[in-house]
Amino acid sequence: MLRTVLAALVAERTDRAIRETVADSPGLSRALERTNHAGRSVTLAGGVATSGALIATNLVSGAPEGAGVVAAAGALGALDDFREDTSHRDKGLRGHFAALRAGRLTTGAAKAIGISTAALVTAVRLGAGRRADAKHVGREPAGLLAGALDFGADAALIAGGANLTNLLDLRPGRALKAALLPLALATVSTATRSVPRSTKHRSHALLAGTAAAVIQGAPDDLAGRSMLGDTGANALGAHLGWLLARSAPRCVRLFSAGGVVALILASERVSFSAAIENTPWLQRLDLWGRA
Repeated sequence: MLRTVLAALVAERTDRAIRETVADSPGLSRALERTNHAGRSVTLAGGVATSGALIATNLVSGAPEGAGVVAAAGALGALDDFREDTSHRDKGLRGHFAALRAGRLTTGAAKAIGISTAALVTAVRLGAGRRADAKHVGREPAGLLAGALDFGADAALIAGGANLTNLLDLRPGRALKAALLPLALATVSTATRSVPRSTKHRSHALLAGTAAAVIQGAPDDLAGRSMLGDTGANALGAHLGWLLARSAPRCVRLFSAGGVVALILASERVSFSAAIENTPWLQRLDLWGRA
């Protein structure tokens, strides 16, 4: 219980400290200033703060592997935020990898490769932890096929989650609202899954810290004062994917990973914003809470 409260408090304080540091530094404020879809000036401080809060949450919760994948996703997102080559109009995964085949490495391709590599490494560690937990509670570890399915689903959830959250971060509050679904799935899975007590305690702390980070970032994001940017969206998506990968049963992970991959592939041909605007209930949900 103490670790759960501590994780939420640390996430909130880390987020606030980063935002205040940026606000008190004119140079940092200018470096993080961007123009949003409506032509308004916004700050990327929200994304940096969310990324920092999630890294702190993982560390306090005793999950350094989670902190590592979130830090990698956030750092690679920052590469796109601050070093993107705007002289070329490579859009989507297809555009970035077309440029790569032509011998040009874009920041988007570097980000995709880097986050995918971090996701694969984390998936290997998740598999090892899952086998150790199975032995601890007296179950047989997963067989070769089941282990391969676990590995693929875990990697897809982490890397795909980072990409999908970034694709959703095009309107105020949209990515943070979308984060509530995997957070809810992870919460239910944690409550119903049979795991060692220490693992469950870490999960409770992770859930509390994640919720605190999302809640802390929501007011400024919904008001259009800040945005996650690639830094925050990639970090948040990778974190949510990792959280779901470590807590959900295999059937939920496979279904979720398939949904994430399907949405990413659909984004190459369909505009999410247009689809939302043409679907009344999605549009109402998308507009809810905005200034």
